[in-house]
Amino acid sequence: MSFKTLVLAGACALVPALASAQMAVEDPYARAASAMAISGAAFMTITNEGEADDRLIAAASDVAERVELHTHIMEGDVMRMVEVEEGFAVPAGETIHLQRGGMHVMFLGLREPLENGNEIEVTLTFENAGDMTVTIPIDNDRMPAQMGTGGMMHGAPANAGGRMMMDSDG
Repeated sequence: MSFKTLVLAGACALVPALASAQMAVEDPYARAASAMAISGAAFMTITNEGEADDRLIAAASDVAERVELHTHIMEGDVMRMVEVEEGFAVPAGETIHLQRGGMHVMFLGLREPLENGNEIEVTLTFENAGDMTVTIPIDNDRMPAQMGTGGMMHGAPANAGGRMMMDSDG
């Protein structure tokens, strides 16, 4: 293998790592409604610090049988949670908020209770940046900044501080 080919191969191997360095997660937390809940959710702020648009297309975790990307939609007077199969756009240079009453990561069929103080590993899959794993603390006591109508909680969660760059698994 020539030196030029070796350098080119090395540069190509770095592209996924460089792309993932462009995505940052701030203030992640997960929760379940009760100790006996069979579902839970994770919330966070994701910033695309790169120059290319991207999309969060999937999430995975061993904590649940299924992990989906969800949002809430209003149908008449009823707020309904639905899976967003196409994922969430994360435009270049912009921030999206996964929060209660809006976009979030949904854990269905919890394999164990989400207990305060524990942490879970969640792999976020981006269309361009690839797979990235983030450690998310469980905080079942956390309250959102505002309450919406009909008992649904809306608004950005209170900031507990902290910023996390996501590490690439690939």
